[in-house]
Amino acid sequence: MLTERLYRAARPIWDAQLDHPFVKGIGDGTLEPKVFERWVVQDYGYLKEFSRVFAWAVAKARRLESMGWYAQVLNLTLNTEMELHRSYAARFGISPAELEEAEMWPTNRAYTDFLVRTAADGDMADLLAALLPCASGYVHIGRALAAGDPPDDQRYRDWIDQYASEEFAGAADWLRSELDREAAGVGEEKARHLEEIFILSSRYELRFWDMCWEGESWT
Repeated sequence: MLTERLYRAARPIWDAQLDHPFVKGIGDGTLEPKVFERWVVQDYGYLKEFSRVFAWAVAKARRLESMGWYAQVLNLTLNTEMELHRSYAARFGISPAELEEAEMWPTNRAYTDFLVRTAADGDMADLLAALLPCASGYVHIGRALAAGDPPDDQRYRDWIDQYASEEFAGAADWLRSELDREAAGVGEEKARHLEEIFILSSRYELRFWDMCWEGESWT
């Protein structure tokens, strides 16, 4: 299966995410709330653009079954994951209006522009290779953190529970199977292209943690 090749190629990047101080701080509860607040705000903007990728998937899918699945994941993102972000924001005193008005930082803007452009200009395999590192990556991190002792901070417990859930894992597994189906029988040139997309998205995922850990601005 092509996805096995993609995951092997990106494994060092995924391991680096698990070793990132931001991720470790969620797992042991030591992450400074102000740093986590950056993630809440930036990921809220990310998810709005991520949802556009699934909207493109609904439009481009050839099978009715696939259209329905992409619509379900779009609903999960817009109405479950983003609600979690709004509830997190409320704990930090951030209103929904402030979330909507927050400026996306450079790394976030570059990543989401890449995702939406790939979804718009590429085929279904390109689209899936671009979004899978996020969908599967958060499940990978959530489950790794869930295997350890839960943090005392309930906010971080909720984060881990959300991304370690069967609901999110099921969606990620289905997307992976879709990519294998769409890419079945492709030549080596196309396989390398999909690998490049997958690795680039994985690198952006790692840089997203850096962005939130260090802070970022346009000036």
